[in-house]
Amino acid sequence: MKGKDLSEVFRKITTFVFDVDGVMTDCSVLALESGEQPRSFNVRDGYGINRALKLGYRVAILSAQNQVGVRKRLEYLGITEVFMGASPDGKAPIYEKYLSDNKLDREEVIFMGDDIPDYEVMIRDGVVSACPADSVPEVLSAANYVSPVKGGEGAVRDLIEQVLKAQGKWLSWIK
Repeated sequence: MKGKDLSEVFRKITTFVFDVDGVMTDCSVLALESGEQPRSFNVRDGYGINRALKLGYRVAILSAQNQVGVRKRLEYLGITEVFMGASPDGKAPIYEKYLSDNKLDREEVIFMGDDIPDYEVMIRDGVVSACPADSVPEVLSAANYVSPVKGGEGAVRDLIEQVLKAQGKWLSWIK
């Protein structure tokens, strides 16, 4: 898939699958005495997700972490397909089951990850993948699309925007 015109690849996308830490957040974790580990999310990413959902795209989350605050943020955004608490080495089977359960072809789904636990998904045959600019080198080399934006700073929004632009849907809701 490397070398293919990305706009051609993006025109087939119906579904976005995102990791959380390092993609939707900047990899920072606050460790509170209560045991909570809050993360900071970019509101522009949230807007992009909201637009994608309103336009009929599927948005799913595949993450190894499982914090209540993160889950509440995802619910607030309207994301209902959330797979949290995955073993860091076990994302690929969950990804494959998600595709199978929803009868999705690999070329209509784009997965965005940033670190080694995401790499196993990204290197599978036919997987369309993306990553933030500050991803680890292995993920950067495996990604079909590298956002010029860092994780937690709008990389999710950038990817959604690129797909919607390729499909002629960006700003289509503004009259």
